[in-house]
Amino acid sequence: MQNHLSYPLFDADNHLYETAESLTKYLPEYYKDLIQYVQVNGRTKIAIAGQISDYIPNPTFEVVARPGAMEDYFQNGNPEGKSRREIFGEPMRSIAAFREPGPRLQLMDELGVDRSLMFPTLASLIEERLRDDPLATHAVVHALNRWLDEVWGFNYHNRIFTTPVITLPIVEKAVEELDWVVERGARVILVRPAPVPGYRGPRSFALPEFDPFWHRCVEHDVLVAMHTSDSGYARYDAEWDGGNQEYRPFETHAMSMVNEWRPVQDAVASWVIHGALYRVPGLKVAVIEAGSKWLFPLLDNLADVYKKTPESFPGGDPVNLIKTRIHVSPFYEEGVSDLIDLIGVDRVLYGSDYPHPEGLSQPTHYADALHHLSTEDQAKIMGGNLSRLVTV
Repeated sequence: MQNHLSYPLFDADNHLYETAESLTKYLPEYYKDLIQYVQVNGRTKIAIAGQISDYIPNPTFEVVARPGAMEDYFQNGNPEGKSRREIFGEPMRSIAAFREPGPRLQLMDELGVDRSLMFPTLASLIEERLRDDPLATHAVVHALNRWLDEVWGFNYHNRIFTTPVITLPIVEKAVEELDWVVERGARVILVRPAPVPGYRGPRSFALPEFDPFWHRCVEHDVLVAMHTSDSGYARYDAEWDGGNQEYRPFETHAMSMVNEWRPVQDAVASWVIHGALYRVPGLKVAVIEAGSKWLFPLLDNLADVYKKTPESFPGGDPVNLIKTRIHVSPFYEEGVSDLIDLIGVDRVLYGSDYPHPEGLSQPTHYADALHHLSTEDQAKIMGGNLSRLVTV
């Protein structure tokens, strides 16, 4: 399928599937047993620091859900009460285009996508499961980034922009990692929307101690993407349930669904409450794969807080700052009109989440939700805004 639209597409949310060696090939000898693949009842699982994780059911990605398998579910809900297996349907063998940039570029041509941000998938489980060991976290993240650079590169033919992970527990190491990936072509980085664990305990990434890192991001002119991840909030849901189960995004769990967007909502609030957006005015931030519905109650709440304690925001109105500095990628099923009314068309980004089951099977299908907009505004959302942010 070629892109028959009158403007180019720059997809803010594509994914690759890592191989089993992505976290292990470049691990230092000291950490060689930190990440292991083990057999449990005939199935391969990943064990991190000796703990087996079910966060991703098949961490080898040899068999995956079909792209867009849950599209109808997110569009129409589940009135028939289908099981997760019924919703996902028949899986498929992973193909080369999910694993390598060359075949992926060919698939992008077939799908009508000109450029894309390419996020890892397995990477989202690292930081939460190593939260008590900052040095190990930095080691594993660097090992993954070395693998990403070797296999995908961070700028493949100026069309695939693979996003390295940056973890923040030790600020000096975070700056060092940032310099390393930018030197190798990175234009976008992935930062988890969660408090930063470390030797002093969890704290906000927007506190002044992290300013050297954010200023370096401005120096390098990179986009900071806060993509939905395991932010550690499952422990709060577990307390309500009286259990201790880890976050499992592919299982139905009503309490976690109610709180699903609380991590990104808190992360965006922290940008202004703890002041980094005020102190680092050139910083570019985008929220990816979190939809947009969380933003409306957050801004209402912040407006009320600002009215009651303006002295807590010495840089001025936090609502206006978020509206003019944070870019948001709404889900297809949400539509875009309300978000445009809230933050303006220049802050809205198109993302298909391809090839994840939660995304769209045909990324160009997103444009169907934009027919009521002018061609100029459609072009901004479907790629123009992201092109402005990801300069090369």
